[in-house]
Amino acid sequence: MRQLRRELEQKNPSKLQSVFIGGGTPSTIDANLYEPLFELLEPLVDKKTEITFEANPNSASLDWLQGIKALGANRVSFGVQSFNEKKLKFLGRAHTPSQAIQAIENAQKVGFTHINLDIIYDTAMDTKELLQYDIAQALALPIDHISAYALTIEENTPFAKSPQAAANKEEFGYLIKELITLPQYEVSNFGSYRCRHNIGYWELRPYIGIGCGAVGFDGKNRYYPCSDLHAYIQNPLAIQNERLNSQELRLERLFLGFRSIVGVERSLCDEKKVQILLNEGKLLQKGDRLYNPNFFLADELALYLS
Repeated sequence: MRQLRRELEQKNPSKLQSVFIGGGTPSTIDANLYEPLFELLEPLVDKKTEITFEANPNSASLDWLQGIKALGANRVSFGVQSFNEKKLKFLGRAHTPSQAIQAIENAQKVGFTHINLDIIYDTAMDTKELLQYDIAQALALPIDHISAYALTIEENTPFAKSPQAAANKEEFGYLIKELITLPQYEVSNFGSYRCRHNIGYWELRPYIGIGCGAVGFDGKNRYYPCSDLHAYIQNPLAIQNERLNSQELRLERLFLGFRSIVGVERSLCDEKKVQILLNEGKLLQKGDRLYNPNFFLADELALYLS
């Protein structure tokens, strides 16, 4: 906790609009061990602050959920990925479908009204019927948000040696969009409640990243606390900075805005190209902002207009 305190004091923030405690495994730590963290955050948050915990279904017990709710958490995000047992094993997940269902029902039981679950699609196992089942089961639960991510093969991950694990079928993305009846507000996010923390990223607002392996952004620089745990403990202020120039920041505003409801200021874009896209219906305009009616084309639009 001393390390987190030193980082936070260095950043000297005022009030926080949102707090996100991740990634993935906070539920493996007893809730009472988070008390010093919440004492540290107390002057920076209020009842309006969105406070999210990520959780794994197999470790988010009823007691743990009660504990984080008592501390002040008001949103929980479960890494469900699928309700198909074979697909969960294929993805290397440790929980079962019944554990996922029970964890979400327990979250509602202890008083959480903002509950997200993650779904992964576009795997080699996926079929139309399997995805229909996954989404139907998700929507039958007391949730107000779904994050649906296409399986992406990244370097230095378990799937890097088996790229065939991803189906790479564009139609699965459009099927997911059709199946999820919650409003889509970003390419991978659907909800009757829009996660304020997520929107902060897409608006390219500054955010503080504290803890080993975190990432932060101060409006001009992206910074990275040490990702080696022992080195981080020795010196939590050994932070690497990545300076973003004006062109890089402009490109980020383009691709983040076009992949979400945030949109992009028209003045950031080439006027002739904008008019072509407006004429073709690939962009919409409201006031001085441009919006993308098909989030799946966000990257192409950003590159064309960059």
